[in-house]
Formats: sequence, C-alpha cells, structure tokens
Amino acid sequence: MQEEILLQISGKIKERRKELGITVQELADKASVSKGLISQIENSRTIPSLMVLMDIIKSLQIDLNSFFKDINFHKKDAPVLVKRKDQYQKFEKEQAMGFNYSRILTKNIKFSTADFVLLELEVNAHRPMVKTEAFEFKYMIEGKVEYQFSKKKIVLEKGDSMLFDGRLSHTPVNIGDTKALMLVIYFFE
Repeated sequence: MQEEILLQISGKIKERRKELGITVQELADKASVSKGLISQIENSRTIPSLMVLMDIIKSLQIDLNSFFKDINFHKKDAPVLVKRKDQYQKFEKEQAMGFNYSRILTKNIKFSTADFVLLELEVNAHRPMVKTEAFEFKYMIEGKVEYQFSKKKIVLEKGDSMLFDGRLSHTPVNIGDTKALMLVIYFFE
C-alpha cells in the first residue's frame, strides 16, 4: 500500500474520531485494539491489518464503501499544485507536548512518498525519543533547536538544515526563548 494512501486513511480515521467527539482510548476500546495502535495509525506510523482497519472503520460508524470512496488510489495530478496556508492539515503525534504539526503536502513520487510538514515547537516542548520509517530533512525557519540523537546533539538555528535517517532515535528540543518553526520533509521509501 502506498504511503500517500496510508496518509489519507489515517487522516480520515482521525478526522472522523474527532467528529464523533471520542478519545483515542474510546475508539481503541470500541475496536478492541490498544490506544497505542490507534495513535500510531492516526499518525501514519504503522499499517493496520485489513481486519483491524475494518474494525476501526465500523467502530467509527462509517460504511466501508463510503470510507474508501474519497481515497484517491490513481490520481492524475495537474502539473502545478498550489496549497494555501489555510488548507494545511493540522495533526498531532503521540506523547508530544507543545509540538504543533501542519501537513503541507504529501506526494507519491515513483517508488517513494514525500510528506511536507511545518513543525512549530513551543518553548518547553517535549516528547520521548522516536524513530520514523523515513529519511528526514529539517530546515529551520526561525528559532533555535537542539536535535538529540542517542550519542549526539546538534544545534540548528534559522537557515540551518539537516538530513538524517529517521530510524535513528531522535527528538528536537526548543532551546530558545521563543517558538521555533521548521520545515520538515519525510522521504518514505
């Protein structure tokens, strides 16, 4: 299954859950899965089995046909794609306090997918170390961030950039006295 399709599915699950006003735990209970699994699915960090996906969709009170009707499996894109700021999709990641993500664009390119995200780190933002199944490119728009890896710390300031294998344990820490803003591009293989 292509990453672009997975991002569409995870976005629909999260959007519908919020429409129903239920928590991640409540959805997990209804679908008989763990809260962590729902969180990972909503954040495109894992691929559910078909049976689990069907249970989640049913728990969200959606007909299977109508859930998949808007998923774009074979889209032919126009040569120019414009995305306005108010069209960016806000999302959250598990255990991340003060991390404000806005997905700009996800594009399937031949055998990979690129996911473009704005990440705003509030002062005192924190989360545990994470791994991502993608290469990650970071470009600092404003602020000062220390990227922590298992054995290394790298400070990035406005205008700095970095590319690394997201399968290395990592987390950013805002070490400035104002919000930090960075462009993040995930390259999924």
